[in-house]
Amino acid sequence: MWAVTSPAPQTSPTESTAAQTRVNLADVTPPIALGPLDGRYRGAVAPLVDHLSEAALNRARLHVEVEWLVTLCNGTTTVPGPVVPGAPTLSDAEIAYLRQIPATFGADEIAELAAIERETVHDVKAVEYFIKRRLDSSVAVDALGETNLPAASELVHFACTSEDVNNLSYALMVQGAVRDVWLPAATDLADQLADMAREHADVPMLSRTHGQPATPTTMGKELAVLAHRLRRQLRRIDGAEYLGKLNGATGTYGAHVVAVPGADWPAVSKGFVEHLGLTWNPLTTQIESHDWQAEVYADVARFNRILHNLATDVWTYISLGFFTQIPVAGATGSSTMPHKVNPIRFENAEANLEISCSLLDTLSATLVTSRLQRDLTDSTTQRNIGPAFGHSLLAIDNVRRGLKALNVNAPLMADDLDANWEVLGEPVQSAMRAASVAGVEGMENPYERLKELTRGQRVDAARMREFVAGLGLPDDVAARLADLSPAAYTGIAARLVEDYLA
Repeated sequence: MWAVTSPAPQTSPTESTAAQTRVNLADVTPPIALGPLDGRYRGAVAPLVDHLSEAALNRARLHVEVEWLVTLCNGTTTVPGPVVPGAPTLSDAEIAYLRQIPATFGADEIAELAAIERETVHDVKAVEYFIKRRLDSSVAVDALGETNLPAASELVHFACTSEDVNNLSYALMVQGAVRDVWLPAATDLADQLADMAREHADVPMLSRTHGQPATPTTMGKELAVLAHRLRRQLRRIDGAEYLGKLNGATGTYGAHVVAVPGADWPAVSKGFVEHLGLTWNPLTTQIESHDWQAEVYADVARFNRILHNLATDVWTYISLGFFTQIPVAGATGSSTMPHKVNPIRFENAEANLEISCSLLDTLSATLVTSRLQRDLTDSTTQRNIGPAFGHSLLAIDNVRRGLKALNVNAPLMADDLDANWEVLGEPVQSAMRAASVAGVEGMENPYERLKELTRGQRVDAARMREFVAGLGLPDDVAARLADLSPAAYTGIAARLVEDYLA
């Protein structure tokens, strides 16, 4: 059997030189972002960095460790005095000094902590050593003069497992990200949508069920439905609980009780967790169970999906011409078709909402399971909380900007209504039914008669009015139907917006 070989591809000297001299983008400084949230879309999501970045995680760890040290020395509101016998009672100045450690955690401190972690190869242990450096007698005395802080050094991370610090840190981070960044942005969007709903509450619009002409509504009422749905999810998210625990390596307070048997450790733990602004979880394995995270992420994902519904509906209204888009000066809609004004804000939002939901769904499904008393799947999983919220925040920003660039095209909507008089088949047959119940003769088979008149065919004003005039309805009913048009057939849509859109 003969082997067939192909000649080696020929490379020109120019191509060879280009390959040798090509810049390796991985080596460029400052570093180039791998993902779009830290690159192209940084401006829209930057506020989350203060809450959900790796640096924010380490700052939260410092905060938890410092507050635990203060608690061990000074007690809690329910368990006053030193928790550990012999621990120094800290002065206000010493507590302030300690609390400055996380408060001033910036670029230099991030680099210092990273250097320590390269030695420890353990992130939480590096945080412990970082704090202990600042309790060293030479450092603390220089800052405070005479101080008891060096005597408290061995109380840093006392009786803690890493998860005691991590679970509280993540709870504080997510709580801050939701309450300070995501929820205000989402609320502003819902309020903006509600304002649009009220503005257009009485602008009639032909509905489309299954994509076909249907009972008219108003643009404002349809926007109000979505605003109402979004606000319901926001109320759930605003009322979320953020749980935390501090109870040792397997949730038994084992080391705590052996070291200090006289302390009421559950009471100390509860007071400490609540002091941080969290809800105490009394029963856990080594890890806090993360159920609260799954609950929050499920609610945020549901908000995302409702917002996705808004984005697709608005996109469709733009396609129908019900909304016109305000062109941005200098912007290009197509590289070849100069007339284009594309609904890119809503398309961008759709994609980012889908990515966010995928991440949030994965977080919710993964975090509620941990093998026996502990596995480490939650560690890398939780480092994706930031991207999950980031893509949602980016979508919110795009929808808000997209909504600002819309005008309602009421004349076109009026023409659309006037071209679909067959939608009045519903009120006419309903009036016939009511008349029949009231004893009016000649009202038999109202649905079937209107079906024969309208199904699958266009009916103009003259044909519909002619049909109604020949029914023999009572004068008041006939007059009411004679005055009815598709544009006037919107029920109490405007009142619904006024009465029920909080």
